[in-house]
Amino acid sequence: MKVTRLLLVFTLIVTSVLIASCGGEATTTTEPEPTTTETGQFSGPAKAGDTVAVHYIGTLDDGTKFDASRDRGQPLSFTVGAGQMILGFDNAVVGMKVGETKTVTLPPEEAYGPYLEELVVTLSRSQLEEGLEPFIGQQLIMSQPDGQVGYVTVVAITETDITIDANHELAGEALTFEIEMVSIEPGE
Repeated sequence: MKVTRLLLVFTLIVTSVLIASCGGEATTTTEPEPTTTETGQFSGPAKAGDTVAVHYIGTLDDGTKFDASRDRGQPLSFTVGAGQMILGFDNAVVGMKVGETKTVTLPPEEAYGPYLEELVVTLSRSQLEEGLEPFIGQQLIMSQPDGQVGYVTVVAITETDITIDANHELAGEALTFEIEMVSIEPGE
């Protein structure tokens, strides 16, 4: 019995010394609980795996609007971090709460990438589908050797050749987005 009490006392002393040497009492930290709005809707903050709905306006450096969700009459919905959006837009919504609005400017590397001259290619018109009469500005679907398909834009035409551009139309552009968080559905 004396040995058990001594071990117990020794254990308490060692524990007290360890706690004191760590700067005081042992504490635990917890993340704040997510909250809901008055209507019972999750309020955030948004994180990877959550499905969010946002309204946005996208503009170029010169102020030209290239896209806006309200023009389509409904917010854009996507799962944060699932690769459904351009990288910078996806990253911009992380941490936002319902009702919050922010403006971000994305460099080309976080948007549609740099404009690559090697993606502008001239082909013989004989390589086109028979009966196709291309026109400048036309978008065509091209199959790649690996089976993937992509869109290209016709940028020049001659009697014998056609020049296509496989760059995204916003490649090389810095994009500014005004984003409003409309709703957040927590992920699992």
